[in-house]
Amino acid sequence: MGPKATTATMISAMRYDDPAAAVDWLCRAFGFQPHAVYKDDAGNVVHAELSFGNGMIMLGPNIDSPFGRFMTMPQDTGGRCTQTIYVIVDDVDAHHAQASAAGADVVMPLRDESYGGREYSCRDPEGHIWTFGNYDPWAIAASV
Repeated sequence: MGPKATTATMISAMRYDDPAAAVDWLCRAFGFQPHAVYKDDAGNVVHAELSFGNGMIMLGPNIDSPFGRFMTMPQDTGGRCTQTIYVIVDDVDAHHAQASAAGADVVMPLRDESYGGREYSCRDPEGHIWTFGNYDPWAIAASV
């Protein structure tokens, strides 16, 4: 039993208090593309899938539900996160400028890492931490 032969075998799932605003902001600030957005009869986003290259995230509302009881939001933990997402981008400096212009809260500035690559880390409007960089462990492994 191994991974399915598909584009990406891991997809992060996140919760947002305002998933519709999150979809808009993540696309505008970070460059995600809507893959699918599902709404209930009242027009509320109940599930969204956003792609970036061959990667994807799924997000939904921060509600009390059977699965939601396992989730928490950064504001419920004093702004701390138990996981972050690392996204590989071609032009880190341009991405940083775009995210900053959209209001991303940069928590770790642009920097060159000792292990290679350039990156920065920021919070989205609901406090989730994201890191964007050009360090590509897949490319490094292929060259070794």
